[in-house]
Amino acid sequence: MIRQIDVRELGADRARVEYAPLLPRADFDVAAAMEQVRPICEAVREQGHVELVRQAASYDGVTVERIRVPAQALRSALLQLDPDLRCSLEEAISRLRRTSEEELPTQTVTEISPGATVTQRHVPVDRVGLYVPAAKAPLISSVLMNVVPAQVAGVRSLALASPAQRDHAGLPHPLVLAACALLGVDEVYAAGGAGAVAMFAYGYRHEDGDCDPVDLVTGPANIYGVAAKRLLRGVVGIDAEAGPTEIAILADDSADPAFVAGDLISQAEHDVLAAAVLVTDSLALADAVKAELDRQVLSTKHVERVTASLDGSQSAIVLVDDLDQGEDVVNAYAPEHLEIHTVDAAVRAMRIRNAGAVFVGPFAPVSLGDYCAGSNHVLPTAGCACHASGLSVRSFLRTVQVVDYSRDALGAVAGHVLTLSEAEDLPAHGDAVRARLDR
Repeated sequence: MIRQIDVRELGADRARVEYAPLLPRADFDVAAAMEQVRPICEAVREQGHVELVRQAASYDGVTVERIRVPAQALRSALLQLDPDLRCSLEEAISRLRRTSEEELPTQTVTEISPGATVTQRHVPVDRVGLYVPAAKAPLISSVLMNVVPAQVAGVRSLALASPAQRDHAGLPHPLVLAACALLGVDEVYAAGGAGAVAMFAYGYRHEDGDCDPVDLVTGPANIYGVAAKRLLRGVVGIDAEAGPTEIAILADDSADPAFVAGDLISQAEHDVLAAAVLVTDSLALADAVKAELDRQVLSTKHVERVTASLDGSQSAIVLVDDLDQGEDVVNAYAPEHLEIHTVDAAVRAMRIRNAGAVFVGPFAPVSLGDYCAGSNHVLPTAGCACHASGLSVRSFLRTVQVVDYSRDALGAVAGHVLTLSEAEDLPAHGDAVRARLDR
C-alpha cells in the first residue's frame, strides 16, 4: 500500500547529503493554478457580489441570493448545536485561548543612551478575513484556530468565509456557523476558494450589506485558494500558503506499530493529496506498520481517500541507518506535523529545527493538536516549515518602532550619521541632522 524509500547507504556521509529531492512530496503546482484563478479573482474585483453568486452556482452547485450570512442563521445554528459538541468546542477554545494569551508579546523600551529610546509596540492588524474550507468535511476546528488568536491579538474587525453548501440552503455548514456564533463572529460569508480570497482582498458593495476589504487573509485552503493568496499577495497580506496536510513520524523499535499506522491514517483521511511519511531505523517496525495499515485501512470510514493518499507519491516509509540520520531526514522534509516515537522522544524533539508542530511520545498524536492540545493546527506545509511558522497571535500583530531622541542624544550620534550618509552618497540625510544641531 505504501512505498518504501531506503536512504541507509547515504548515512555514512550525511553531512553532504541533500535529502530533500529524495523525499516524497505531493504534486501541488500552485504556479500553474495561479493562471486558472487569475480571471476568477479579476471577476470578483470587477463584479463583486454578482460574481460571487455566479461562482457559488458554478463551483459549488448552489443557488444563493446573498453572500453574507443572515444573523438569524448564526443564532439558529448555535441553538441547534449538540450540547456535547458545544462542550468540546468550549474546551478547545479555552485551551487555545490560554496558550494564545501566554504568547502575547509585551511592549519593550530600550534606552540606547541618555535621552535616546526605542520602543517596540505590538499593534494588531485592523481587519482580517478568515477562511475555513469545507470541501470534504466541515472544519469547525479551523474556525477556532483562526478566530481565537486573532481575538487575543486584539483585531477589531473579523470576517469569516466558508463555502456555500448545497445541503444547507446555500449557507456554510451549520457547524461552522455555530462555531462562529459561539465565538461572537457575526460577519460571515458563503464564499469559497479563490473567490473568497478575492472578496476579502477587494471587498464589494451590495444592498444587503457591504464587505469591506481586509488587511490580512488567514486560514488553509485548497490549491485554488492557495493560488489566489499567492496571486493577491501585495493587494492583501497573507499568513502562508497552507496546502494539503502532512504527517511525518520519526520512530524506533520502541514505537507501537498500531499507534503509528493509526496516526498516518488519521492525516491521510483529510485528502487524497495528504502526505503520510514514516522515518525509522527499524525494518521490523516498518514491516509491522505496513501490516497494521493493511488491517486498519479496511475498517476506516474514508477507505478510498485514505488508500489514495497512502498509495500516492507523497507518502512513504523512509529507512535510515540510525535516528540521528532520521533527524537529518526529518529536518530536510520540514513537515507540517512531526510525531516522535522514540525512547528519547523529548530530547530529540528539542533538536528538531524544521517542523510546524512537534508531538512528543505515544500519547500526543496529531489528532490532539487538530482539536484540543492548545496548539494551533494552521501550519506551514510543502517544506515551508524551514522558514515559516504556524498561525498564532503573532500572525495578527505588527511591530511599530517608536524612536525618541533629545537634542543632546542626537548630537552624540550625529557624527556617525554624517559619516554613513556620505559613504552612501546621500548627503541630504546628513544635512537633515546638521540643520537641527546648527540652530
